[in-house]
Amino acid sequence: MRLGINLGYWGAGMDADNLAVAREADKLGYSVCWAAEAYGSDAATVLAWVAAQTERIDVGSAIFQIPARTPAMTAMTAATLDTLSGGRFRLGLGVSGPQVSEGWYGVRFDKPLARTREYVEIIRKAMSRERLTHEGQNWTLPLPDGPGKPLKLTVHPVREYIPLYIAAIGPKNLEQTGEIADGALVLFYDPEHAEETTLSSLRAGREKAGKDLEGFDVVPTVPMALGDDVRGLADQFRPYTALYVGGMGSAKQNFYNKLAQRMGYEKEAAEIQEKYLSGDKEGAAAAVPHELIDSTALLGPVERIADRMQAYAGAGVTTLSLTPAGFTLEERLAGLRAGVEALERAGLA
Repeated sequence: MRLGINLGYWGAGMDADNLAVAREADKLGYSVCWAAEAYGSDAATVLAWVAAQTERIDVGSAIFQIPARTPAMTAMTAATLDTLSGGRFRLGLGVSGPQVSEGWYGVRFDKPLARTREYVEIIRKAMSRERLTHEGQNWTLPLPDGPGKPLKLTVHPVREYIPLYIAAIGPKNLEQTGEIADGALVLFYDPEHAEETTLSSLRAGREKAGKDLEGFDVVPTVPMALGDDVRGLADQFRPYTALYVGGMGSAKQNFYNKLAQRMGYEKEAAEIQEKYLSGDKEGAAAAVPHELIDSTALLGPVERIADRMQAYAGAGVTTLSLTPAGFTLEERLAGLRAGVEALERAGLA
């Protein structure tokens, strides 16, 4: 099992610290550094900046939002980042959510599975440098009855094949991800429930493609906090968990809320969402069960974290992307180092 680092969003006044975290992860041998985007910082610019100031670590989008870019533009960006980084780019995609897709990008959040499949098809074709033609529900290339003609990517990426990941949570999305992608980006991954919530669907998709999970990258992003007071450490992540379970998407379309339900927290998930959407964010955070946080994060001393890493590896995880907690740079760097120590203690390095 490899380690990754997820830097999340940028522009919150901690950019210098984030760069220091990325550079330390590079020195420590972390496999990949991911950056995110929603409706603030874009991931492509951040990844170019990180790649320019690191040497070995891969840089990955977690995620590029599908409604934000045409598939051809995403192919251009992926090819450019892979070239600039010397072959270190990983392309992560996701449909975002209805609030961002429709409120920020003006793109209807309908038929996300079909849109993702078509998007990936166009990217694959563009990246292969064949002349780009496509007829689908969402895109037609070239447009008919106009001056457009089939074009091909003019630049040559460093690699012939750039790894493609999809952010997936629901069973149907996970199955499709297993079928058409090289890896899955997941959140709130509980090793005890991994088979029924994640792996069975991924495996079904791989079988559709005539493959198995061998070589497929299962990449959960996992919060991490060091210390002896496990309950106190877990409380740090109550607002984070409440945001996703209670406030992401809408009342009818919250993938994380449905995931919590599939993990056995039906009543709690409903209460968190009701409180969050009514404006009671503190109440929503208080309603998050400790067990939900503890099972989806790495908490405690290094020895306990090492045990949990073994559980993640045993539950199909191939790249464990950490988000070390801390209000200071030194705390976050200490988390990075502890991650390496824990991996070694677990016998997984």
